Amino acid sequence: MPPSVKAPSPALRLEAVGHHFRAGKRVVTALDGITADAAPGAVTGLIGPDGAGKTTLMRLIAGLLRPDAGRIQVLGIDVMRDPLAVQARLGYMPQRFGLYEDLSVRENLDLYADLQGVPQAARAARYAELLHMTGLGPFTERMAGRLSGGMKQKLGLACTLVNPPDLLLLDEPTVGVDPVSRRELWQIIDHLTRTAHMTVLFSTAYLDEAERCDSVLLIHDGRLLGSGPPGSFTGEMAGRTFFATASLDRRRLQARLAGAPNVIDAVIQGARVRVVTATASPPDAKVLAPDVPDLAFLPTAPRFEDGFVARLRALNTATALQAGSAAIPNAPVRLNGGGDDMISVQHLTRRFGAFTAVDDVSFQVARGEIFGLLGANGAGKSTTFRMLCGLLPASGGSLRVAGFDLRTAAAAARGRIGYMAQKFSLYGDLSVRQNLRFFSSAYRLFGVRQRDRIDWAVNEFDLTPLLDDTARDLPLGFKQRLALACALMHEPDILFLDEPTSGVDPLARRDFWRRINLLAEAGVTVLVTTHFMEEAEYCDRLAIMAQGRVLTAGDPEAIKAAARTATLPDPTMEDAFIAIIEAAATHNAKEAA
Repeated sequence: MPPSVKAPSPALRLEAVGHHFRAGKRVVTALDGITADAAPGAVTGLIGPDGAGKTTLMRLIAGLLRPDAGRIQVLGIDVMRDPLAVQARLGYMPQRFGLYEDLSVRENLDLYADLQGVPQAARAARYAELLHMTGLGPFTERMAGRLSGGMKQKLGLACTLVNPPDLLLLDEPTVGVDPVSRRELWQIIDHLTRTAHMTVLFSTAYLDEAERCDSVLLIHDGRLLGSGPPGSFTGEMAGRTFFATASLDRRRLQARLAGAPNVIDAVIQGARVRVVTATASPPDAKVLAPDVPDLAFLPTAPRFEDGFVARLRALNTATALQAGSAAIPNAPVRLNGGGDDMISVQHLTRRFGAFTAVDDVSFQVARGEIFGLLGANGAGKSTTFRMLCGLLPASGGSLRVAGFDLRTAAAAARGRIGYMAQKFSLYGDLSVRQNLRFFSSAYRLFGVRQRDRIDWAVNEFDLTPLLDDTARDLPLGFKQRLALACALMHEPDILFLDEPTSGVDPLARRDFWRRINLLAEAGVTVLVTTHFMEEAEYCDRLAIMAQGRVLTAGDPEAIKAAARTATLPDPTMEDAFIAIIEAAATHNAKEAA
């Protein structure tokens, strides 16, 4: 910018912002001296682990909380002095946006237009623009409760925008949303900044979304670790990222490399292991694994996530590669007939009245296999899970789990199953200790056996400092740990994981998958659903569903290879997922025509 041209004033200015709150008997520092700016007309990403302080900062900016220290200016207005003036010029979409599920799409828009004082004369044109932008035009009379997860998020965004704000705060709007809906939300955000010159502050735990932002603020434990364009974080990692290949099983290769000198990160990506080093030099295969003669390291381009992990490691943070112990006891495999298939699904169907939620689905999962069930919101994944767990009867087809027919022996099958629900089915008013006692009792563990398993869970998942905290007050990453501990209390043969890492930060995801890989190595069969496509790479095989049907199944590399084109020679799992879903939608549209 020439010296004679004055830089525009920031849309948001944070000066040494601090905030504390109490959680039980503890005083938690949510924000500690945050100083940063957000440029007007741009998307600024607020990036950080669960519990970093992102939501607290959003609420302070919106004038819903008062900072204990520092100053916040929004569009030149001091938030503490005049919060109402700030609130009149911003839109805020929290993580749990208050849609009224018994009202239609149109009625929700009317309600928020009333609340925001939008004149009747201006509504028709505004609604038309919002419904076109979000793709909700054909669904104006549908009840909000009957929308898919992605459509609910788009309706929440439309309600937030019914009175166009100058600053839009979005607190993790893509949590639990499938890749197709995530892409559509980003198209809306790009449209808002490009045509309406709206300023957007976008909070997310998905680090691939950081690379879509114009700039990012990276926070951890309430402190600012860095700020600037995403490329500045990625550039720091030049020469430090590699793909490791070997004939060794990929899970064992990852475990070997994760604790190796100069390696700060190792994650499974397809048939390979992606490695990040502490210095800009390739790992020495002969030093790291002299007993693996074909181990090779191939350079690959760095990602924003690599810079994130590297900065946390520099702070000596307990990352997923360090957290927890390395020994989860082997779960006994007790087949009662049925061969090596621990899960066998044949022509499974489930109807709710005239609506078919699951339509002629078939697949098998072998002992010790990690099987991923992917699909868009509303595809039927959770309904399939509930039937497999014996929580919902099938309308048709056959189900065998751990050798038991669920039609005749559902109770016996449930004794062999561990289930981790999408919303972590913990009792919020109970402490960590009380939740462990309750779930162990529910699994018929008593006396010495119960005490031994509770002690195991506390030690394995590092829960000692939190035993007396209520589950509701736990950070999301610790809720996930507690939920997994409860699901494993009775050493199940099969573990069902329904979107277990939704909204959890990348470090907690690494910790979680380290544990799951160990369980699979011990012979536990794992069935998982996820919207985080990179997690699909951890699976041995996948099935992708839409509208209750399986569209394709196979190992991750084969599914990606099928999506390869001249313009997309090296597709990611997200690319492949979107291509499969869109091809099915196009086919269905042609059939309907």
